[in-house]
Amino acid sequence: MLTESLLIFAQPLIFAQQAGPQLTAQSALLIVLLIFGALAALVCISLLWNFGSLWIQAMMSGADVSMPSLIGMYFRQVRSSVIVNAKVMAAQAGLDIDRGVGISTQRLEAHYLAEGNVMNVLNAIIAAHRAGIDLDFDRAAAIDLAGRDVLDAVRTSVHPRVIDCPDPRYSPTGFLSAIAKNGIELKVKARVTVRTNLEQLIGGATEETVIARVGESIISSIGSSETHLAVLENPNLIARTVLKRGLDNQTAFTIVSIDIAHIEVGQNIGARLRADQAEADVRMARAQAEQRRSEAIAQEQVMKAEVARNRANLVLAEAEVPKAMASAFRSGHFQSQE
Repeated sequence: MLTESLLIFAQPLIFAQQAGPQLTAQSALLIVLLIFGALAALVCISLLWNFGSLWIQAMMSGADVSMPSLIGMYFRQVRSSVIVNAKVMAAQAGLDIDRGVGISTQRLEAHYLAEGNVMNVLNAIIAAHRAGIDLDFDRAAAIDLAGRDVLDAVRTSVHPRVIDCPDPRYSPTGFLSAIAKNGIELKVKARVTVRTNLEQLIGGATEETVIARVGESIISSIGSSETHLAVLENPNLIARTVLKRGLDNQTAFTIVSIDIAHIEVGQNIGARLRADQAEADVRMARAQAEQRRSEAIAQEQVMKAEVARNRANLVLAEAEVPKAMASAFRSGHFQSQE
C-alpha cells in the first residue's frame, strides 16, 4: 500500500524529469510536500488503525490516556488494552485518579512490567472504595506482588471467613483432644471467624498460625479446668477466655469470634494412666522380689558350700587322730591307765 502511494505521488516528479528544463523550483517543492504529506497521512492512518479504538474508548470514558502514551506502551511491550481498561474502570468507579489512590498510567505500566495482576489490583481497590476501606494503589500492588490475592483479602475484610479448628486437612479425627485436671478427655471442634487485616497482610502470619494458636489456647484452657463437667456446663467460657488472649497479634487476620461447634467426652485418661502406673509399680515390685529371691538362693548356695568345706576339714582332722595315737605308741609317750 505504501509503495503504490509513493508511486502515485512520484508520477509528477517523473514527468517533470522528462520535461527537463521546464521544471521550476516551485513545482519540485510542491512534489516534496506532497510526498511528506502522504507519508504523514499514512502514519496517522496506521496509528488510528492500531490505537484509535483504545484512545477513543479512554477519551469517551474520561480516562486520561493520551496517544503518545499508547505508542510508548507499544514500544515498552505493555498491553495497552489492559492499561486502558484499568483506567476506564477507575474512572467509572469514581476514583480520584492521579491524586487520591494514585492510579496513574505510569504506575499501572510499572505494575504490569513487574508481572503483577493489574485488573485484580483495580478490582480490589474498587471493592475497598465501595466498602469504605482505606486501600491505596501502592499497598494493593505490594500485596499482589507478594503473592497474595488482594481481591480475596478485600472480600474477606468485607465478608468474614469461617475456618475450622483443627484444620480437617491435617487432623485425621477432626477434633482437638484436651484433658481436664480430673483426667477426663474432651474432644473439641471450634469455628473461628476471621477478617483480613490489610495493614498486616504483608509479613503477617498466615491462617495456619491462627489455627495453631487457637487450638493451643483451647487445650490449655481445658487443661486448667478442675473437672470436665465445668467445661461441659459452659463451653462458651472457654471460647471467651481464648478470645481475650490476643491470638491474632502479628497475623494477617483479625479474629472476630471463636465458637465451640462440638464437644464430647472421650476416655478417662487419668484412670488409665493411674492403672498403667500401678501395673508398672507391680512389675517393679516383682522384679525387686525376684532379685531378692535370687540373692537369697545364691547366699544359700554359698552357705552350703561353706558347710561342705567345714565338713571336709573335720574329716581331715579326724583322720589325723589315729596317726597321732600311733606316733605316741611308738615314742612311748602313750601310757595306758589300768
